[in-house]
Amino acid sequence: MTAKGKDPKKLAFAIYEYFSDSIADGTIKPDDVEMSMQCISEAFGFDFSDETQKKALSIKPTSLVTIFDVFANTQKRVADNKLDEIKAKVEALKNQGNKLVAEKKYQQAIAKYTQAIELAPDNAVYYANRAAAYSQDDDHANAVEDSKRAIEVDPSYSKAYSRMGHAHFCLGNYEESVEAYETGLKLDPSNAAMKQNLAAAQQKITENGGVVPGASSGGGAGGNPFAGMPGLGGAGGGMPDIASMLGNPDFMNMASKMMNNPAISQMMKNPAVAEMAQKMMQDPSALSGMMQDPNLMSQLGALNGGAGAPGGSGSSEGKKKKKK
Repeated sequence: MTAKGKDPKKLAFAIYEYFSDSIADGTIKPDDVEMSMQCISEAFGFDFSDETQKKALSIKPTSLVTIFDVFANTQKRVADNKLDEIKAKVEALKNQGNKLVAEKKYQQAIAKYTQAIELAPDNAVYYANRAAAYSQDDDHANAVEDSKRAIEVDPSYSKAYSRMGHAHFCLGNYEESVEAYETGLKLDPSNAAMKQNLAAAQQKITENGGVVPGASSGGGAGGNPFAGMPGLGGAGGGMPDIASMLGNPDFMNMASKMMNNPAISQMMKNPAVAEMAQKMMQDPSALSGMMQDPNLMSQLGALNGGAGAPGGSGSSEGKKKKKK
């Protein structure tokens, strides 16, 4: 007998019995286990052929396999219950964090999201929520890092790209902001907020004299700024004539917006652009030569794309940047 009052002979007999049944049903060959069976019976002092001992030690009609299955299923239920408890706790921490953000208690919210992440590190939502709290607390560098972690966990989670776009915008990394928003919009094309914030980031690039990366051919980098205007090269890509341009309300509207864009003054500092403008005033046909310059067309396209963008005063990103 053991110290706990349990007789290990019943377990040994059950193992022997399992081997015996496995030989009988062809699961294993006698030669593979006969030596082991002999060692077990000698070590624990029983005779399997003795019916009295068999009656006292056998667990039939139960089997060792049945007992093992019951134990395994019980362990699974315990694990599942524990997992449900963890899920409930994590969800409660997230909700507490959301409430604290609404109350502008950002540091406390960050602490709650951190606890949630420690319990569920494979959930992108908690990283994205913490990124939002970091941004609200003006810690945009950490917001970028949490957005990256959220994307690593779930590359299809569009909110992570939105958080990253906002954080980069606030850091003045407008190209990275555009890239993040564009990726997010591929996953969630109908997201109006991301569209607005993308436009704001694009406008910041053009205001700083840059060219919007990856802009579309209808007014983006390297595209024809007159595309989509009937009679001005939109469909066939041909060179428009001056009369058509001056008589086209879309072109005049675009020209008006561009002239009111602060970035136009930056562009006019380019000696090549200034020279071309002077040539066009002297000879309208010089416009054709200007439109053959890919550099110039890229800048015109960017200015056209940013001129009417809902940025500084209209978009949420514009408002946030203005507050800084």
